[in-house]
Amino acid sequence: MPAPLPHSLSSWSEAPRVQALNAHDVRPGGRYVLCWLQQALRARDNPVIDAAIHLGNALGLPVLVYHGLREDYPYASDRLHHFILGASRDLARDCRQRGVACIQYVDRAKAREKGLVYRLAADSAAVLVEDQPTFVARWQSERFAERVERAVFAVNAACLVPPAVLGEGIGSTTAFRRRHQPVRSDWQEATDVVPTVAPYDGPLPYTPDRLDACSDADLDRFVAAAAIDHSVPVSPMFPAGREGALIHLERLMDTVLPTYAATRNDATNPIGASMLSPYLHFGVVGPREVMATVDAADAPAASKEKFADELLTWREWFHYQARALTAPERYDRIAGWAQETLEAHAGDPRPDIETLDALIHGETRDETWNACQRQFLIDGWMHNNLRMYWGKRIIAMTPDPQTAWATACYLNDRLSLDGRDPSTYGNIAATFGGGSPGRDGPSVYGKVPTRSDGSTRHRPGGPDWLQAAAARPRPDATVPDGLPTELYLTGKPPL
Repeated sequence: MPAPLPHSLSSWSEAPRVQALNAHDVRPGGRYVLCWLQQALRARDNPVIDAAIHLGNALGLPVLVYHGLREDYPYASDRLHHFILGASRDLARDCRQRGVACIQYVDRAKAREKGLVYRLAADSAAVLVEDQPTFVARWQSERFAERVERAVFAVNAACLVPPAVLGEGIGSTTAFRRRHQPVRSDWQEATDVVPTVAPYDGPLPYTPDRLDACSDADLDRFVAAAAIDHSVPVSPMFPAGREGALIHLERLMDTVLPTYAATRNDATNPIGASMLSPYLHFGVVGPREVMATVDAADAPAASKEKFADELLTWREWFHYQARALTAPERYDRIAGWAQETLEAHAGDPRPDIETLDALIHGETRDETWNACQRQFLIDGWMHNNLRMYWGKRIIAMTPDPQTAWATACYLNDRLSLDGRDPSTYGNIAATFGGGSPGRDGPSVYGKVPTRSDGSTRHRPGGPDWLQAAAARPRPDATVPDGLPTELYLTGKPPL
């Protein structure tokens, strides 16, 4: 049974964001409070750092923020490494401006450090981690809390409204919206906690990497030296770090929101998408900062309301769902009726089956699907209106529903900057069994509703746009010998 929160955290105004992950007590004799970040890579408006400072101030201890980047995380690539390192560099710079020490480690051949976060924890009073409900951040935090002999607290930094405030048992998007909307204003404003202790400047168990002193060329050298997938290139559409996030926030205010209600579903018109999901996934921005931008925009109320519903209802609903699931990336999360009908039709003829090579590279017999997949492969992102068609067609393009699920998750997680996320897993689950069942058809879908490409193809210029999008020059990504199906069918972490 986890221990109760110490008074300094339980009395904090944002205490509902915090939960104890183990039963150890805070150790006042530590050198510092350790704040281990994996995805919430921002120094400002970061409840994980704020909680650590709150606890550190109460103990009279400094906070030490730590971010490490391993080579062996699933799907490690130039694309992901570059984006993460850029965010981490700005994290260190902005922590220093806040008066908080931030240290980093980049795993590479000439700098191997084993068990580093455990060694850092040994000198700590307690450890603050992110409350992330999916993928690597969840696996590592839970395993760490079980093994380390220090108090570990998880802090939600991904949602505007702390999920704990909403209670348990919400069963639909409508019910979630009803419970979520009335309390949003309570969590819209926050002030960074000010440290009352000087930054930590004591001994460390290793020599840190100073990413805040690195140039772009230095970061490129880190990426090039890593033993990762170099066949998935950096996405020029999404500049790494705070600068890239601020560019997209400005674009949201000036270009996207004024017409959002009318253009958000038009994949042929790029001004209808905020393209903020990669920055939200890696915590470069948080929902409070995005909503402050929305509130300040000169845009119609209908557009602002619709965007807020996408960000705060749908995104946070998927985060809420993920917290109740043992493994949000696992096949058995989809609706029971959908599993039943898909498996009943698993033996149906599948003339549309494609090779994994064709699927990865967007070279199937389906032009519209190829246009969708090329966005993932080239840009590391896909327009929301294309994702539903993309996901549903995979069911017919693979040998059985389990392989379809694993394929969709694999393509999403390996290629997309916003993959490995509660929202993207929730969206994939919706393609397999969201909503109500339809009539039982003769195809591999059974009662799962299908989706045409009409919302794109029937727009003015739609056929030309699809043809051009499907023919974009693409990188030659490596093709694995097989899918990592165990991860997506059993939920067993590969780390």
